[in-house]
Amino acid sequence: MMLLRESVRSALASIRAHRLRSFLTALGIIIGVASVITVISLIQGLSKSVSDQFSGLGGTSVTIRAHNEMKDQMRGKINYLRLEDVEQVRARGEGIRYVSPVFSPGFSEVRYMSASTTARVLATSPSYQDVNGRYTRLGRFISEPDDARARRVAVIGEDLIAELHLPADPVGKFIHYGGEWFKIVGVQEKQGAVFGMSQDNQLIIPFNTGRSILGNHRRPNLSITVAVSELADLDATIGQLTGVMRTAHRLRPGQPNDFEIESAEQLAQTFEKISTMVTLVMGGVVGVALLVGGIGIMNIMLVSVKERTREIGICKALGARSRDIMAQFLVEAVILATLGGLIGLVLGYVLGAVIAGLIPDFPPAVVPWWAVALSLMFSGGVGIVFGVMPARQAARLDPIEALRYE
Repeated sequence: MMLLRESVRSALASIRAHRLRSFLTALGIIIGVASVITVISLIQGLSKSVSDQFSGLGGTSVTIRAHNEMKDQMRGKINYLRLEDVEQVRARGEGIRYVSPVFSPGFSEVRYMSASTTARVLATSPSYQDVNGRYTRLGRFISEPDDARARRVAVIGEDLIAELHLPADPVGKFIHYGGEWFKIVGVQEKQGAVFGMSQDNQLIIPFNTGRSILGNHRRPNLSITVAVSELADLDATIGQLTGVMRTAHRLRPGQPNDFEIESAEQLAQTFEKISTMVTLVMGGVVGVALLVGGIGIMNIMLVSVKERTREIGICKALGARSRDIMAQFLVEAVILATLGGLIGLVLGYVLGAVIAGLIPDFPPAVVPWWAVALSLMFSGGVGIVFGVMPARQAARLDPIEALRYE
């Protein structure tokens, strides 16, 4: 303990005596750690935002959509879900609470008086809000009579209020879409953004209203979202829905499914795997800067050994052992690397927050605890690995030759 305490004291004294050189020595570590933390904080912030969006869907929701291989699409063969599939799922599905068919005509122009904007239009059923856990902040959601009679009513997202210069409470106002006027009956709760894309610029209309506007000459790209009664029955329900869909599509045994069924939990797990892989790859790429910083520490420490050769000779002449000299230089390298890691950690957090703030609709940066621990451990490890050679060189100096060194 005495050796360690004296080595730390000596290392700090040397760092204070050569502040500029110490800063330049640690600069590579600072840049490396800052780069790693910035990249990880941005990716993890995006991952957390998307995970929150998936959790908003509910752990018991299942989505059925058409499955299309790229090679089939290139040949013009495209699978679609049919309206009959919705009825089959409703009639034959067991353990299901809600069924919500959804299709999107895409992004279209929406106008209010002289203001206009582009909104993502969704045509869906009244059960959409129960399946997805997304409710209205003002007014009401579309109702069964709205859907049955194909009424021209709409529920809008928060962004449309500002973009169309609508009143703070726009319920009862009329907006123009698809050549027709729609009465606003509700405003959705704010959802935020996913992948930098706002979820609050939506225009939701009744399912049958969307079909009437789309016309008979176009097939809607339909998907079906189902809310399962019990989470424990999720896998069984997916298997049962698979059987219902295969029967409805008249698929023979051995034929591949022309549809796919995914739960919100599966989507969240898939995205988590992707984000983890991206984090590791990007962290590894920018982590090369840490190795460069370690080489910088080794070079400067080797120069420091040369400069302090007479000092080492005096210490050895006064009784310092080789391991004492080695410990002194090794501790100095570790302290330099760790200080660089701490400064880089703070700098990376600040840079991540600034970059996330500069990108429109990008979620806040998040620095996980494991990234902090790994950065500091790796910084200290770099100090040890690249400090060993200079420390050994200092420890092996002959005291007589060192005292003669000019």
